[in-house]
Amino acid sequence: MRVGTGFDIHKLGKGRKLIIGGVTIPSECGEIAHSDGDVLLHAIIDAILGAYAAGDIGMLFPDTSKDTKDMDSAIMLRSVLSKLNAKLANIDSTVILENPKLSSYILEIRKNLAKLTNIPVENVSVKAKTAEGLGPIGERVAIAAGAVVLVEDN
Repeated sequence: MRVGTGFDIHKLGKGRKLIIGGVTIPSECGEIAHSDGDVLLHAIIDAILGAYAAGDIGMLFPDTSKDTKDMDSAIMLRSVLSKLNAKLANIDSTVILENPKLSSYILEIRKNLAKLTNIPVENVSVKAKTAEGLGPIGERVAIAAGAVVLVEDN
């Protein structure tokens, strides 16, 4: 077994979609990023790469590449899982966002992550927290996510 951790943070801005775990959430603002900016998938990707000591998301999908411009983060996740022949046992994750509240979207996000990673939904945890009005997240100008994955060694 291998364990990896990942973290991602992005600015929020008008005119962008808010995508969390591959699910589009209705919101006035979304992630500002080179790709689609899905902080949760990015944190999970970094956690998987970390479990294999295989670098980070920026090494595989640089923000200077035209090929990765506006790329769907689910494509990145599938690519990493395939490249490493990774079999996840579970995911534990936290999204930190002041607004909108995510409670009504958590199950949909969990189901989508289970589908993307081919693990049972009961092995996927997604928690939503606020920053209690503190810092850029609390001021509603940023979103962050962290993830821990357990990977079965092949």
